[in-house]
Amino acid sequence: MKSRGGSQQATGEPMRSYRMSARAESAERTGERILDAMLERFAESPYERIRLDDVAADAEVTVQTVIRRFGGKSGLMVAVVERELARIVEARELVADPGPAAVLAALVQHYERYGSLILKMYAEASLVPGLPELAIRGRAYHVDWCRRVFADRLPADEPVRARRLAQVVAVCDATTWRILRADGGLAPSEVELALAELLDAVLDPVPDRP
Repeated sequence: MKSRGGSQQATGEPMRSYRMSARAESAERTGERILDAMLERFAESPYERIRLDDVAADAEVTVQTVIRRFGGKSGLMVAVVERELARIVEARELVADPGPAAVLAALVQHYERYGSLILKMYAEASLVPGLPELAIRGRAYHVDWCRRVFADRLPADEPVRARRLAQVVAVCDATTWRILRADGGLAPSEVELALAELLDAVLDPVPDRP
């Protein structure tokens, strides 16, 4: 009898673990659907016009599920931006070739996907508690990225270096991409060339590689 009871306990534990894992995976998929639905709504509508009822319907869940997971519309919006910011950082850090052409090609590709959303998030950040802090984090990352990527082309003299870095940050900003792409009507490849020309005007020549 003891042997039989021990066998049931041994087989029951893996089953409970499997069920817990399955529930966790299902909950994660549900959360991702809700985030995706909010992101799609935000891409198409002003934040103030987005209704949780519509987000919940898009994600095929109840409004109470959304509130239970994210605490309301502002919490959901912050969670969306946090997820997308992490994806943006990951994509920017994955450029295998650090050469200027590859960097600018990746940057333009990144803005083709995220540029409009980034600018919209900055424009509406003041409407969402917690979003201004994320916007500051995003800007800080952009400055740090520019500093690291173009470090070998920034002059050594500190005052000049600071000024040139500020110029690089402006050239590589999503606003510059929008002006060239939307207002200027340039194709992505032309935007890459335009950015390269702007950067060449303020940075030191590309150092020779060994």
